Amino acid sequence: MEGASGSSMIGAMGSPAHSEHLEDLIEYLDSSPSPFHAVANAAERLAAAGFVDVAADERWGPATTGAMLRIGGTLVAWHTGATAGGDAGRGFRIVGAHTDSPNLRVKPRPDTAGPLTRIGVEVYGGVLRNSWLDRDLGLSGRVSVRGPAGVTTHLVHVDDPVARIPQLAIHLNREINDTGLKVDPQAHLPPIWSLGPPRPGGLARYLGDHLGVPAADVVTWELMFHDLTPARVVGADQAMFASGRIDNLVSCHAAVTALVDRTAVGVDAADPIPLVVLFDHEEVGSTSATGAAGPALTSTLERVVASLGGDRTDLHIATARSATLSADGAHATHPNHPGRHDPDHQIALDGGPVLKVNASVRYATDAPGAAAFIECCGRSGVPHQVFVSRSDLACGSTIGPISAAATGITTVDAGVAQLAMHSARETCGAVDPGRFRTVLAEWLSG
Repeated sequence: MEGASGSSMIGAMGSPAHSEHLEDLIEYLDSSPSPFHAVANAAERLAAAGFVDVAADERWGPATTGAMLRIGGTLVAWHTGATAGGDAGRGFRIVGAHTDSPNLRVKPRPDTAGPLTRIGVEVYGGVLRNSWLDRDLGLSGRVSVRGPAGVTTHLVHVDDPVARIPQLAIHLNREINDTGLKVDPQAHLPPIWSLGPPRPGGLARYLGDHLGVPAADVVTWELMFHDLTPARVVGADQAMFASGRIDNLVSCHAAVTALVDRTAVGVDAADPIPLVVLFDHEEVGSTSATGAAGPALTSTLERVVASLGGDRTDLHIATARSATLSADGAHATHPNHPGRHDPDHQIALDGGPVLKVNASVRYATDAPGAAAFIECCGRSGVPHQVFVSRSDLACGSTIGPISAAATGITTVDAGVAQLAMHSARETCGAVDPGRFRTVLAEWLSG
């Protein structure tokens, strides 16, 4: 076996199904450095399974082959059944996740003056700033370009090492190992782009060359840096998995593949409608047109019910019969920092998907939702774990409480256990992503 290739070692772990899932997950992670790429790659997998694109500005019919709606970094996909019609109030089984990850976003005027050309960046989300230092960085996102037909938007994915953020040498900061590293986002995080002062046009010229258009036609962008280290299986026993964006593209990939699995066995007109929603902007609070606090999910639910001939009352009946699983990463117990975890709720890598509970509803899990999740794990033959934060530490949150408040649908929070959440490179077990897919497919079955 080849130790240099992560995917070549996968056969040593878990079942063949889990191995195949991890191989596809590696491809998905490496090809999805931005939310826009995460949506495009998810849509490609759905299209291969027969799902078709619909537009927000057109009328929808019943999604007899599966349908998907793309809005920037957000995707909603669903299947109403192999035959048109069915009870408009039969309800939904929903899996929600998010496509964005904490990173460094390029500013509108990024070219900085000085002896070296740097790119101005803003911190996006709760970044572990130090994890971005001394890494080869690529560039990705979307760029709006002026052309004969007007302004069009193009995806950009640069996997060349175009930038780096070097640390200050220890000789110039000898106290760092005692006082700790402090990274100022304005002063210390702009990546070095090139030697010498900025070229005329700077980043716009580079993007124009990359897209084959004049720099003057580059109107604006939403760009971000990403670590170029590929996703791979790690550990002496090849039982762990390391990558950027494990939070939360592991959940996005599991949700999409689970939806494909669910629809492959057939959706009857009497079954709950399986639906997956991948939101953008969770890491910055979800309050946007494409975030969980926006209208993407509620509007889609209403329009799907209408496509089946239902009215407003049918919509309320449908939501009352529905359930949502908010799929997002969970904290594994860190072996070097055990005091940061509740001693009675130890979470293991590859110990099974994690049910997440919080008394202040930072997670949306309630008793009925928790019971439904536990039953899904039992029917799937998959172990599960239960996470709760230490009572003296603040708890993070997810799309779960936000989407639950918007829809009134019973919601449960669960995810794959991981270490180094919000680092440029995170770690989880190699088997749990495939297990989570199995549980999500069972959840979507109702």
